[in-house]
Amino acid sequence: MLLAELEVRHSRPYAPTRRVALGSLWLPTDPSPGFGGLLLAGIVAAGVSALDDEDMFEKVDALLADLERGARIVQPRLLHRFQADTHGLDRSHHRLVGEGDILELDIDGHGAVLPQILGAMYAAGQLSYVVRSDVFRLLRRATRWTGGIDDKLISFLAGDEAGSFRRKGVPNDERWALKMLGFEPGSEPARGAIQRQFRNLIRNAHPDHGAETDGAGQRIQDLTEARRILLQTA
Repeated sequence: MLLAELEVRHSRPYAPTRRVALGSLWLPTDPSPGFGGLLLAGIVAAGVSALDDEDMFEKVDALLADLERGARIVQPRLLHRFQADTHGLDRSHHRLVGEGDILELDIDGHGAVLPQILGAMYAAGQLSYVVRSDVFRLLRRATRWTGGIDDKLISFLAGDEAGSFRRKGVPNDERWALKMLGFEPGSEPARGAIQRQFRNLIRNAHPDHGAETDGAGQRIQDLTEARRILLQTA
């Protein structure tokens, strides 16, 4: 059964310009964030797991924040121009399907990943203000995904952080990790924000930058573990 779908229109590989637009879409969000929000988050998660540029993660974070608050987005952004015209653009078709309690993401992987991420983010920015905060919270969570497109991804996005994401014998409490890195309890910091905060705290904790030598090793170890928990690295 089809639960949600999004068509992302994007430049073809040989095109001299980089453009993104939205095609047909059906993104139900009741109850919030709904199947539509889950699909958008799945597209983002599938894309960011293939990115390896930390600067790009920070730019994704910034665009998410601007879209959530309804800011005017000057184009191009993140190397791509978002537009309404779809003429001449290739298409990628993403779906969320389900049967009973089983949900499955059908992510079209034939296009470059960044246009897919941008398409999902711009689609989220067009949703009602009533559901926007819930959907963008899910998208920020999606930026922390590091695995494949499978049932673990659905569980991760739905909030079921199973023990398979943890190492044994170390703290696995996300509340502890949020506090250790200075985030508000219950918040969903995006990947770029986690990395920025980690770098700042590691620098301040290192004796070479004036920190006390006693306890520095444990502090650095705790900060590293907190980052791992929030990024959900296996």
